[in-house]
Amino acid sequence: MLNFSFQNPTKIHFGEDQIHLIESEIPADAKVLMVYGGGSIKSNGVYDQVKAALSKHTWFEFSGIEPNPRYDTLMKSQALIKAHNIDYILAVGGGSVVDGAKFIAAAALYEGEDAWNILAKQEPVQQALPIGAVLTLPATGSESNGNSVVTRDGNKLPFSSALVRPQFAVLDPKVTLSLSDRQISNGVIDAFIHVMEQYLTYSVNGKVQDRFAEGLLQTLIEEGPKALATDTKEDLVVRANIMWSATMALNGLIGAGVPQDWSTHMIGHELTGSFGIDHARTLSIVLPAVMKVKRKEKHEKLVQFAERVWHINEGSDDHKVDQAIVLTETFFQEMGVPTRLSDVDLNAEDIDGLIEKLEQHGMVALGEHGDISLDVSREILRLAL
Repeated sequence: MLNFSFQNPTKIHFGEDQIHLIESEIPADAKVLMVYGGGSIKSNGVYDQVKAALSKHTWFEFSGIEPNPRYDTLMKSQALIKAHNIDYILAVGGGSVVDGAKFIAAAALYEGEDAWNILAKQEPVQQALPIGAVLTLPATGSESNGNSVVTRDGNKLPFSSALVRPQFAVLDPKVTLSLSDRQISNGVIDAFIHVMEQYLTYSVNGKVQDRFAEGLLQTLIEEGPKALATDTKEDLVVRANIMWSATMALNGLIGAGVPQDWSTHMIGHELTGSFGIDHARTLSIVLPAVMKVKRKEKHEKLVQFAERVWHINEGSDDHKVDQAIVLTETFFQEMGVPTRLSDVDLNAEDIDGLIEKLEQHGMVALGEHGDISLDVSREILRLAL
């Protein structure tokens, strides 16, 4: 196991009807900016619950944060922050809203010329407004980590800072009952591949991390389809297990002390930036191809994945790996997400532009070994056709 330091100070309030606890988590004298997306929180009752919880606070609201939040949209919040001396950000929504809130919080106290440099030049965040979160769509784990991704002019770029990790998060599985099948599928797949990026690398004998990761993968495989099935989609136990799995997938715990990959995400970001494909659906396209292209380097963990997660215990190691990849793709298809570029109407002619974007963004040595060059990324994309 590799050396590591781990701390996650985000307080989680998990369970039904916990939104009222916002009142005690945000300082009474804070001036709060509630940020949210397209307004679904007004139809599912979340907005009214948050409004009631903030009844003793001075608060304002900013809406319109898109999936894959856009820089230009997020920057519109800054005038509101300055006009009302906002000193606390409350994100109410899914991962994109929380990601957007993180950038808003960092941009509010940014002292340079262009806050986009936080992403484009990876300038360290020196200070940020405090953040709380009410999660409505389990997927990204953004509610308890310091990671964020923002899009501008077709460029989808990440940044990370402990200063934008939410101070608290409310996770009520009941609010997820209003999600569409597409949102449910995207969330399950996003969480699944977050785990895979930290698990499917090479062994450092991190037994605790591996067992945690395998348990999360098995839970998502078992519960994901239930959230889509007519007779179980309203089951709050199913929703609760998915919600907690998504948080645990990327709160830092399973990634502590082990190598991490993230090539699927970096390549996937270019698919979203260039073609607007849902984030999770880019991942379901890219991961199987990464598994195939890097099966030699990932061989030991692929066999472990086959045996422990998919219970494939017969045949040669190569057979186990083949079957594990097939079953992974089958699971993705069962969840209603694409597994090929052709599924989203892309073809070989689109690959050159994606490679150019990877080069432009410095993504030239991806993976746990740094050996996924632009040529290897091209091979991955070709195999994903």
